[in-house]
Amino acid sequence: MTIGTGPRGPGVLVIEPMGNAGRFLVEAADRLGLRLYAATHKEVHDAYPDRLRSALAGVCATDLTDTPRALADMEAFCRSRAVAGVAVCFELFTPLAAVLAERVGLPGNDPLLARAARNKILMGEAFSAAGVPAPRWAVARDAAEARRVAESGGLGRPLVVKPAEQGGSWGVSVVDAPDGAAGRGGGSGAGRGGGVGCGPGRPDGPGPLAAAVAAAQRFTHAQPHGLELDTTALLQEYVPGAEYSCDTVVAGGVAYPLPVVRKDTTRGRYRIETGHTCPSGLDPELVRTVQHTAARAALAVGVRNGIAHTELKIPPGTRTPYVIETGARLPGDNLCEVVEAATGVSEAVAYLQAVLGRVPDTVATASAAASIRFLLPEHGGVLRHASIPEAPGTHSELHLRPGDPVPEPADSACRIGHVLARAATAHLARALAAGVVARSRVEVG
Repeated sequence: MTIGTGPRGPGVLVIEPMGNAGRFLVEAADRLGLRLYAATHKEVHDAYPDRLRSALAGVCATDLTDTPRALADMEAFCRSRAVAGVAVCFELFTPLAAVLAERVGLPGNDPLLARAARNKILMGEAFSAAGVPAPRWAVARDAAEARRVAESGGLGRPLVVKPAEQGGSWGVSVVDAPDGAAGRGGGSGAGRGGGVGCGPGRPDGPGPLAAAVAAAQRFTHAQPHGLELDTTALLQEYVPGAEYSCDTVVAGGVAYPLPVVRKDTTRGRYRIETGHTCPSGLDPELVRTVQHTAARAALAVGVRNGIAHTELKIPPGTRTPYVIETGARLPGDNLCEVVEAATGVSEAVAYLQAVLGRVPDTVATASAAASIRFLLPEHGGVLRHASIPEAPGTHSELHLRPGDPVPEPADSACRIGHVLARAATAHLARALAAGVVARSRVEVG
């Protein structure tokens, strides 16, 4: 689709629309009759898929890693084209979006708090200040500091080790024993899923905790832009229980809750999201509690005109959701599609309405269920063959093609494809999607 062929209404500048959520912003802008602009690096724009490139009304080519230059370039661009809203797809650029919106006098998030939606250390401080229930945590600048934290026992066991700044499940792992002791592994990461090495280290290698810290600290720059990252490792208390996500649209400081979604992950050494289902299966009262907690988290990190994707866990035998983390962006994992298929609510439309200063459309217009399941490899290598059978009530997509490299199944980058199913109930939708995945074929050499 091409935005320019429809009504040419207000313009929205999206700081880096490339990514899973970009396609949904394109569709939402088309529905609302908006002009969609991108701010990105020239070489990144050159690699955009044709569909995204053709949907844009213009591009602000800048260096997003150079904050003063990027702000000057984007401010001039916004003023010259009468841009009416600023949006963002990548959480690492949400502080930049907040400052830009304030500069040009547009609805945006609190620039003084916005970095807390990117940096998990500042996020933990913001949650504590606002009284948001969250896991206990500590920082570790190296393995020795992590060992001291683990040996103190203040965070309990196991520990979740993750980068202070990074997305997806990259660099996240669960360590059940301090270095020098045997680890039993297992368990789930507190939120983003697992990453590398939960078990004991090799006799000639680092222990499990040192290996986990090294894995969390290996990300020095975020690609494809080369944005410098905080390499501090975050040690987080492990919270047992089922995992959920809940998005919140905020407009003019008023929070509008979106549906709660149930998340499934792999078991064992690595923690990778295997699927999501809406509705969550929680009772109505607990749904409201989760939504209220997610909204508090969004407001705590300064979301005032935008959206927040919040991940939570509910310990067994309790009704208290704990916020693992939140990001001031649309969700990934095709969750926009899952939520709309189940409820009729377009999160991307609501997000664009919020950044334009409008009241967002968040009232459900449908009462169905949807479930997405991801096709994962058993090991890394080169993809030889992949096929997903067709089935009524489902549609699928392959992310990789034969000949493409397949990463080791350590994080979401290894996904080969997905299946999305829509049905009358969550149970039926889950079963339908799982059945198609079970009949799919994947050959990795």
